[in-house]
Amino acid sequence: MKFLMARSELSELVNGVQNIVGQRTPMPILSNILVEASDSRVVITATDLTVGVRFTGTAKVIEPGVTTIPARRLASLLKELNVSYIEVSANDKEVNQVVADSSTFRMNGMPKADYPALPDLTGAQHVVIKQKDLYAALNHTAFAVSREESRYLLTGLYLSVSDETALFIGTDGKRLARTTIPVQIEKPITYECIIPAKAVDEIVKNIKPIDENATVYLMQDKIAVEAGNNLVMTKLLAGEYPDVERVIPTHSTAVIPIHREELESLLRQTALFISDQNNSVRFTFEEGILHIAANTADIGEGKVSMAVNYSGPRFEIAFNPLFFIDVLRHSGNEYVYLGFQDAFNPVVISDVEFGTTLIPSPSPLYVLMPLRLGP
Repeated sequence: MKFLMARSELSELVNGVQNIVGQRTPMPILSNILVEASDSRVVITATDLTVGVRFTGTAKVIEPGVTTIPARRLASLLKELNVSYIEVSANDKEVNQVVADSSTFRMNGMPKADYPALPDLTGAQHVVIKQKDLYAALNHTAFAVSREESRYLLTGLYLSVSDETALFIGTDGKRLARTTIPVQIEKPITYECIIPAKAVDEIVKNIKPIDENATVYLMQDKIAVEAGNNLVMTKLLAGEYPDVERVIPTHSTAVIPIHREELESLLRQTALFISDQNNSVRFTFEEGILHIAANTADIGEGKVSMAVNYSGPRFEIAFNPLFFIDVLRHSGNEYVYLGFQDAFNPVVISDVEFGTTLIPSPSPLYVLMPLRLGP
C-alpha cells in the first residue's frame, strides 16, 4: 500500500477518531486505526467494539492496500510535521512508513486481518434527515442524559421513529428534554432505541447544521448515521426506556415569557451563592417583576431582579440554577416561555410559544423538577 495525501486532511481524519481509540482496550489492535487506500480514496476506521467510525478522504493512491497504524502516535506525528503533503506506505510485514520531505518515520502496525470489521449496512432499514434538523435535535436533548452509571438506561438518548417523525428524549430523572423532527421514509416504519451518550457525542461531531441530508440506519441492536464522507455506528443500550413522558404536564395555570439571555446572566450570578448542600435558587414572581435569590450560610447571599410580563398573585418556586442554565444554553430564541402549575409540580420550558394547554406539546420542550422551598 502507498498513497500521497495532504497532511492537513489526513491529520483531520486521524484526529476525528481520537475519542474512539482508547489507550486501555480489551484488544491491543483497537489502539490502531485501519487504513484502506483505493480508487483515489483513503478510508480510516476506528472502533472500541461499541462505537465505530469510518471517515473518507481523497488521496493519490499509488498502490492500493490495507494496513493498521497506531492512532495516537500517528496523530502526534502529523501535528508536529510542517509539510503540505506526506507519503504513507506499508509492507507485508505490517511496517508503516511515513515520508515528509527529507524525513522518514516507521511505525509497526498489527495484522490487519485481526481488525474488527464494522457491520454491513446493506439492506438495513433507514430514514433520511436534514443534517441541520438532526444537529438541532441532538443539541436540544443530549445534555439532559444521565451521567450516573447506576441509571443505566438513562445514560442513553431515547429515539423513536414513527411514520415521518423522529422523537428524541434525554433525562436524568431531575430534568427532561424532548423534541421532534421530520424524517423522510421510503415505507412506513415504527422503531425505538436507546443511543449511548458517547455515540451521540460522536454523531454531533460529524454532522453540521446545514441543509444536506444524513442517512440514519436503524437496526435491532445498532444504529448508524452517515453524513457526507463520515459514518458513525454504535451498539444500542439494551432494555426498555422508562415511560418518562408521563411526567410532562398536560396544562399550565400560567405561561410567562422571559428574555433568555437576561435570565441566564442573572442565574449565573446567583449560582455563585449556592453550595453542594444548598443548590437551589428561589424564583419569586410578582406583578411585572421576577426576583431571583440564593442564600447559603457559609457563602453569602445574592439577589437579582428583572422585568417580566407577569400579572397575578405572588408566586414562589425553587430550582437548581445549573440545570436551568443548561436549558437556556440549549435554547436558541430570544425568549423562553415558562409554564407553571404550582411550586411542587414540574415546570415546562420552551423557546416556542405555547398556551396553558400543552397538548400537543411544543417542540423543543424541557421539563424541570422544582426543589423544596427553604425558609
